[in-house]
Amino acid sequence: MAVHLTEHRFGFGPGYTPITGLDEEEDNTGIAFGVLRLAPGEALAVAPEGETAWLLMAGRVSVGVAGGEERLARGSLFDEGPSALHVAAGEPVRLKAADEVELTVYAVANRRPFRPRLHRPAEVPDERRGAGQVGGTCLRLVRTIFDRSNAEPDADLVLGEVVTLPGRWSSYPPHHHPQPEIYHYRFAAPQGYGHAELGERVLKVRHYDTVKILAGLDHAQCAAPGYGMYYSWVIRHLPGDPYTVPEFAGEHRWTMEPNARYWRPRGTVGHDL
Repeated sequence: MAVHLTEHRFGFGPGYTPITGLDEEEDNTGIAFGVLRLAPGEALAVAPEGETAWLLMAGRVSVGVAGGEERLARGSLFDEGPSALHVAAGEPVRLKAADEVELTVYAVANRRPFRPRLHRPAEVPDERRGAGQVGGTCLRLVRTIFDRSNAEPDADLVLGEVVTLPGRWSSYPPHHHPQPEIYHYRFAAPQGYGHAELGERVLKVRHYDTVKILAGLDHAQCAAPGYGMYYSWVIRHLPGDPYTVPEFAGEHRWTMEPNARYWRPRGTVGHDL
């Protein structure tokens, strides 16, 4: 199994399309990831076998859980915040599409019970991470939907999104952590692309690609000029070793320092973005 999954560059068909599994023979993250597409009026009832999260990518959908029902909508990954449902194993969930709906689905084998939680856009602000860092070249929008700070203690998933500005970097400086992670990419235009680092490897990522990030690999991203780059990111806590903060590559940490000095052509000082 490759770590750079490219077979869905023409999009996803109806129903559920699996991309990664829970227990793969090679390059295993222990995270099952896929894309669910529902037609207008289509309904789905499910009680997942393990801890699961659904992240709304596009469309209008009614979500029923724990005796209640809410309507969610999203028209733009780049300009609108996320809505996500996070449930424990066995929790009955009902989805009904009002129009064409797409969700990404994330699951782990965890069967510990916890209360379901629906995360709404108002609860997930855009964090302007990297503002002012090395001339604004690392400014990106980070949306942490849930992590140890707001998820149930018995949950094993961490979920979020990053919007990389055209021609800029994200997940920078390169960083690593022992917990496995998955990135799933979308671009503001279908011909858009970017580059993803996995240690010393550099991958050219395109619309609908997925990358598996295994333990200890430094990873940083950049978007080609003219193309906004979105990726959802999901991390699995390890037993006795939950994800909290990453470890940044030592040789590049200086870029995070206030007023870090770096080379610029003459005449450009004071004109940073």
